[in-house]
Amino acid sequence: SPGATTEHFTLNFTITNLMFTTDLQTPNSRKFRSTEKIMKHYIDPLLQKSSIGPHFSGCKVTGFRSGKHGGDTKVDAVCSYKDNASLARFDREKLYQELSTMTNNVTKLGHYSLDRNSLYVDG
Repeated sequence: SPGATTEHFTLNFTITNLMFTTDLQTPNSRKFRSTEKIMKHYIDPLLQKSSIGPHFSGCKVTGFRSGKHGGDTKVDAVCSYKDNASLARFDREKLYQELSTMTNNVTKLGHYSLDRNSLYVDG
Protein backbone atom coordinates (compact mmCIF):
# COMPACT_ATOMS: atom_id res chain seq x y z
CA SER A 1 0.00 0.00 0.00
CA PRO A 2 1.16 3.56 -0.61
CA GLY A 3 3.32 5.00 2.13
CA ALA A 4 3.87 1.63 3.79
CA THR A 5 7.34 0.83 5.04
CA THR A 6 8.65 -2.57 6.03
CA GLU A 7 9.40 -2.83 9.74
CA HIS A 8 11.09 -5.67 11.57
CA PHE A 9 10.92 -7.27 14.98
CA THR A 10 12.82 -10.13 16.55
CA LEU A 11 11.26 -13.28 17.87
CA ASN A 12 13.19 -15.67 20.12
CA PHE A 13 12.18 -18.85 21.91
CA THR A 14 13.72 -22.10 23.13
CA ILE A 15 12.60 -25.55 22.06
CA THR A 16 13.21 -28.15 24.75
CA ASN A 17 12.69 -31.25 22.60
CA LEU A 18 14.88 -30.33 19.64
CA MET A 19 18.42 -31.57 20.26
CA PHE A 20 20.94 -28.89 19.37
CA THR A 21 23.66 -30.06 16.99
CA THR A 22 26.50 -28.03 15.53
CA ASP A 23 25.16 -28.38 11.99
CA LEU A 24 22.20 -26.23 13.12
CA GLN A 25 24.71 -23.36 13.40
CA THR A 26 25.64 -23.59 9.72
CA PRO A 27 23.10 -21.60 7.66
CA ASN A 28 23.56 -23.61 4.47
CA SER A 29 23.58 -27.05 6.06
CA ARG A 30 20.78 -29.46 5.24
CA LYS A 31 19.81 -29.61 8.94
CA PHE A 32 19.61 -25.79 9.22
CA ARG A 33 17.50 -25.44 6.05
CA SER A 34 15.07 -28.23 6.96
CA THR A 35 14.66 -26.98 10.55
CA GLU A 36 14.22 -23.41 9.29
CA LYS A 37 11.44 -24.59 6.96
CA ILE A 38 9.69 -26.38 9.84
CA MET A 39 9.93 -23.28 12.07
CA LYS A 40 8.40 -21.10 9.33
CA HIS A 41 5.63 -23.69 8.95
CA TYR A 42 4.71 -23.16 12.62
CA ILE A 43 5.59 -19.49 13.21
CA ASP A 44 4.15 -17.76 10.14
CA PRO A 45 0.55 -19.04 10.56
CA LEU A 46 0.55 -17.90 14.21
CA LEU A 47 1.59 -14.39 13.25
CA GLN A 48 -0.94 -14.34 10.41
CA LYS A 49 -3.66 -14.99 13.02
CA SER A 50 -2.34 -12.27 15.34
CA SER A 51 -3.24 -8.59 15.51
CA ILE A 52 -0.49 -7.79 12.98
CA GLY A 53 -1.78 -10.52 10.64
CA PRO A 54 -3.05 -8.34 7.78
CA HIS A 55 0.30 -6.52 7.73
CA PHE A 56 2.55 -9.53 8.40
CA SER A 57 5.15 -10.29 5.71
CA GLY A 58 6.93 -13.35 7.11
CA CYS A 59 9.78 -14.46 9.33
CA LYS A 60 13.31 -15.50 8.55
CA VAL A 61 15.16 -17.74 10.96
CA THR A 62 18.52 -16.06 11.57
CA GLY A 63 20.03 -18.73 13.76
CA PHE A 64 19.85 -21.66 16.10
CA ARG A 65 21.88 -21.72 19.32
CA SER A 66 22.55 -24.21 22.07
CA GLY A 67 20.24 -23.76 25.05
CA LYS A 68 21.03 -23.88 28.75
CA HIS A 69 20.35 -27.58 28.96
CA GLY A 70 22.54 -29.15 26.25
CA GLY A 71 19.57 -30.60 24.34
CA ASP A 72 17.61 -27.35 24.10
CA THR A 73 17.74 -25.28 20.93
CA LYS A 74 17.24 -21.52 20.93
CA VAL A 75 15.57 -20.13 17.81
CA ASP A 76 16.23 -16.59 16.59
CA ALA A 77 14.05 -15.06 13.90
CA VAL A 78 13.51 -11.66 12.31
CA CYS A 79 9.94 -11.01 11.23
CA SER A 80 8.59 -8.30 8.95
CA TYR A 81 5.38 -6.37 8.63
CA LYS A 82 4.15 -3.43 6.60
CA ASP A 83 3.76 -0.35 8.75
CA ASN A 84 1.40 2.36 7.60
CA ALA A 85 -1.07 4.84 9.00
CA SER A 86 -3.88 2.26 9.20
CA LEU A 87 -1.83 0.03 11.54
CA ALA A 88 -1.84 0.97 15.18
CA ARG A 89 1.62 1.33 16.68
CA PHE A 90 3.39 -2.03 16.87
CA ASP A 91 2.55 -3.36 20.30
CA ARG A 92 5.10 -5.99 21.26
CA GLU A 93 3.39 -6.70 24.59
CA LYS A 94 0.08 -7.40 22.86
CA LEU A 95 1.82 -9.61 20.30
CA TYR A 96 3.67 -11.43 23.09
CA GLN A 97 0.33 -12.10 24.85
CA GLU A 98 -1.25 -13.35 21.62
CA LEU A 99 1.67 -15.66 20.86
CA SER A 100 1.68 -16.86 24.45
CA THR A 101 -1.99 -17.80 24.19
CA MET A 102 -1.56 -19.43 20.77
CA THR A 103 1.32 -21.57 22.05
CA ASN A 104 -0.61 -22.86 25.07
CA ASN A 105 1.10 -20.48 27.54
CA VAL A 106 4.43 -20.85 25.75
CA THR A 107 4.55 -24.62 26.07
CA LYS A 108 3.73 -25.93 22.57
CA LEU A 109 4.65 -25.08 18.98
CA GLY A 110 3.26 -27.85 16.84
CA HIS A 111 4.90 -31.03 18.11
CA TYR A 112 7.68 -29.05 19.81
CA SER A 113 7.81 -28.23 23.51
CA LEU A 114 8.81 -24.72 24.47
CA ASP A 115 10.66 -23.38 27.48
CA ARG A 116 7.83 -21.46 29.12
CA ASN A 117 10.20 -18.58 30.06
CA SER A 118 11.88 -18.24 26.68
CA LEU A 119 9.48 -16.31 24.43
CA TYR A 120 10.80 -12.87 23.56
CA VAL A 121 9.33 -10.32 21.14
CA ASP A 122 11.27 -7.14 20.50
CA GLY A 123 10.01 -4.35 18.25
